[in-house]
Amino acid sequence: MSIHLQGPAATRAVRRLRSGLLLVLAGAMFGAAAQAAEVDSAAVPDTIKQRLTACTACHGEQGRATNNGYYPRIAGKPAGYLYNQLHNFREGRRQYPMMTYLVDHLSDAYLQEIAAYFADQHPPYPPPQPYDPSEATRARGEMLVNKGDAGKQIPACIACHGSAMTGVLPATPGLLGLPRDYLVSQIGAWKNGARHAVAPDCMAQLAQRLSAEDIGAVASWLAAQPVPAGAAAVAPGSAKLPLACGSVPVPN
Repeated sequence: MSIHLQGPAATRAVRRLRSGLLLVLAGAMFGAAAQAAEVDSAAVPDTIKQRLTACTACHGEQGRATNNGYYPRIAGKPAGYLYNQLHNFREGRRQYPMMTYLVDHLSDAYLQEIAAYFADQHPPYPPPQPYDPSEATRARGEMLVNKGDAGKQIPACIACHGSAMTGVLPATPGLLGLPRDYLVSQIGAWKNGARHAVAPDCMAQLAQRLSAEDIGAVASWLAAQPVPAGAAAVAPGSAKLPLACGSVPVPN
């Protein structure tokens, strides 16, 4: 036996049927979403590596850098240096909106955890960049790195960054394996006041003594050097730094 509804009764029946179908559909969708969330939660472990995916999106897997010349390699840098830079971004001494957004509300302890993670990463270095400046520019860059320029009161880069330019513990970075564009931009940022460190800001003082040609020569020479096998930051020596640096602890 069939029942045929007409008029308002039929309309109400159709509405009830539609409402019921929508509730069933909504329930099915909610259940599927909850199930997917459970799967995703199980599939994505809560590890420091996973949490730092936002960092490696720009700095490359393990912090090895990418082929974009403005994002530096952070893998293997001294933990003290990395922590200082994260702290500088958070406190406004360095200016880059994406970095500031990422670290603005992070605690010192979490910044130290991030720094320690990347300091412990040691992926292979990329090949050095081709060197195309003139012979005079090459010679100037090599001289500034290894000997400095006493006439302009510019100490050698190796006096702070180590004789192999691979960094000095606990907080001085190596400069090999970095892109020329990044080196130029950062020294330039110190020179024009866009980048700062804890006072006394030794790099800011030094950058004022470098001409634009000097900056280009140093950056080009460094970027063209191969990185030694097993490169790592070395223990500090007994020699006094040529400039006082607020970001580098003074030995007792």
